[in-house]
This record gives sequence, C-alpha cells and structure tokens, in this order.
Amino acid sequence: MKSFSSPRSRESEWIRVQGGRDGGRLLLLQGAGDTGRHNNTYGSLVTAANVEKIRASTHWVCPCRASTSPQGGLNPPHTHPRATEIVFVLEGTLDVGFITTANKFVAKTISAGDVFVFPRGLVHFQKNNGDKPASAIAAFNSQLPGTQSIALTLFTATPPVPDNVLTKAFQIGTKEAEKIKFRLAPKK
Repeated sequence: MKSFSSPRSRESEWIRVQGGRDGGRLLLLQGAGDTGRHNNTYGSLVTAANVEKIRASTHWVCPCRASTSPQGGLNPPHTHPRATEIVFVLEGTLDVGFITTANKFVAKTISAGDVFVFPRGLVHFQKNNGDKPASAIAAFNSQLPGTQSIALTLFTATPPVPDNVLTKAFQIGTKEAEKIKFRLAPKK
C-alpha cells in the first residue's frame, strides 16, 4: 500500500493510486473530524463531497461531515430524494428523527460511536441538545443524493410560493408567513 501526505485542508480531493476503473482516483475528505464554524441561523455546518463538487465519479457514494453547536444546533428538517443516509457520530450527542410515509415520528438520541439510518426520501433532522459540539460522518448510497430543506424550499422559493398556499397549509396568517420568509431569506 502506498503512503502519502498532503497539506491539511477542509476540501475534498482526489488521491491518485495505481489501478482502478477511474484511473486509480480515490476520494479523500480531509478535516472530516473538525467541528467547523456554526455561525449561521441553525448552528450547524454540513460539508458534502458529491459528484457536483468533485466533478468526477464518487463511485456511487457521497460522504459528508456534519457538525452542530451545543444546546440547540440543528440540521433542520430536510429530505434526500435519491438516497438513504447513514450517520456515524464522531463526538457529542444528537437527537435524530424522521417521519415515515404513514406520518409516524421515529426518534432516537445517538452518541459517539452510534450509527443511525434515514430511509430515502423521508423528512429527517439532527439536533444537538448536549453541552458540547457534536460532529458526525454521513454517507449516502448515491453520488448525487439531493437535499431539499423543507422550510427553505417552501418559504424562499423563486418565484415565491403564493402566500395563500402557505397560510392555508400551515394555518398561519399572511404576516406570519412574511416574517418566516424574512427570517429565512439569504443574508446579503
């Protein structure tokens, strides 16, 4: 086995080795254990290495690192339409959950060394209710799993989803819908 060294960075890169169907390229996601900065609305950071970012085959697997701030950091409700997700907790504790197609909520608290699976296409989340940062490695059985954040999809779409659809679906007033849109709008 050939050994190598490279400067530490948070970016994914290809390592060239002999053989292999893709010219011997192997994916290396450096800094995967780093908790990173969570200076956003949700207190979370997700770094994925999918086919769009790598611009080459990822052998039908997509690795990802996710980290959350203590006491409430959230990877908000979202779905992956083209992949099942498996999460391995590196450090900390996460409350995780998903909603089945029968509208049943499945939840568990997982800690360092635990593994949890989110089935393809189901709405799910991860939340850190612990006292220290949490980080996890996730993998998807697709090189392009897709991610659709539920709140962002509905309240920041372009062109916007009509207010009368949002107000009726969520049983809220127009002012509340506008407040949510304002809070979720991309910061300039």
